[in-house]
Amino acid sequence: MRILVVTVVHHPEDARILHREIAALTERGHRVVYAAPFTARGVEPRPDVEGVDLPRAAGRDRRAALRAARALLAERGPEADVVLLHDPELLLALPGTLRRWRRRGRAPVTVWDVHEDTAAALAMKRWVPAALRPPLKVAVRAAERLAERHVRLLLAEDAYRARFRRPHPVVPNLATVPPEPPEPPGTDRVVYLGHLSRARGALDLIETARLLGPDVRVEVMGAADQDVRGALTEANRDGVLRWHGYLPNDRALALLSGALAGLSLLHDEPNYRHSRPTKVVEYMAHGVPVVTTPIPLAAGLVLRHRCGLLVPYENPAATADAVRRLRADTQLRLGTAERGRAAALAELDWAERAAEFTGRLETWAKEATADRDTRPRTAAAGDAARSA
Repeated sequence: MRILVVTVVHHPEDARILHREIAALTERGHRVVYAAPFTARGVEPRPDVEGVDLPRAAGRDRRAALRAARALLAERGPEADVVLLHDPELLLALPGTLRRWRRRGRAPVTVWDVHEDTAAALAMKRWVPAALRPPLKVAVRAAERLAERHVRLLLAEDAYRARFRRPHPVVPNLATVPPEPPEPPGTDRVVYLGHLSRARGALDLIETARLLGPDVRVEVMGAADQDVRGALTEANRDGVLRWHGYLPNDRALALLSGALAGLSLLHDEPNYRHSRPTKVVEYMAHGVPVVTTPIPLAAGLVLRHRCGLLVPYENPAATADAVRRLRADTQLRLGTAERGRAAALAELDWAERAAEFTGRLETWAKEATADRDTRPRTAAAGDAARSA
């Protein structure tokens, strides 16, 4: 198949988009065109995928990114069998585009990959005025219901099903579990992998590192929101922690093995309550004990598989104590690591779901092709009947 993948919001090296979905498609021999904000994020397209540079949508002004995306979809969409969209903003570019595709008789299968609860996420976006958040949430819910009438949906979580009237397949955020056994967890290094913001516990992370002191090094991999970037830069400069900035997923994952603990310090926000933090699954896959706040799906993994420790929300002292407990108790540290990796291999390995994802897109494309092939015959039969 020819597949056009589009994002104006996510980092071009996003793990779900590039390292799982696009990797699965190219491994099956499909040809992918990947449109993303490469220049804005300071990265180059991977050599095995054709890259198209788009502006980045950030903050209040997203018009330039949407105009560029709309032009790209009009030009390159008819060349594709499947168009895979990764941002709810891109739905705004579809109404006129879908009509143009249909007039040309070459409308690709259009798929929206639903990464998050967009309406709940509005409450966490500081650039959205507080007075506008309630009506915007209503508008987003209406747009979601409208979208499922015109495009196919893939959901990142089972819990997202309740937002929609029809059933849609779920492609969960899993980990690519390395086949070789990881290095056992050590005693001198804690890791954090993922985006950094206040709601994701960036300031709690800094304070936890300060409380742990020089005996335990805290390594942080991820891009940061503007309002926490200064604090992270200062903590990095002062040796409180080591902030690597954004790293491509494969480079970041290479730093996990052998860590004493992996931290996930999400706050109790609506957008997180029914999402499974990918970082928790990544820690488990790489044999790293998990220390997480009690976000329901993360807590469920930790309690069910006994692969880490739970700490209260926004409590750096309790987080530091949990790390010290793992450091002091070798049996606990090694046992949580082993159980977490075993669970990841058995239940959370992307390799087991990649074929399901690609097969779903292949099936939709075949159905669309069959529909296009039968439509002219149906129309011709109708014309003949009217003539008779």
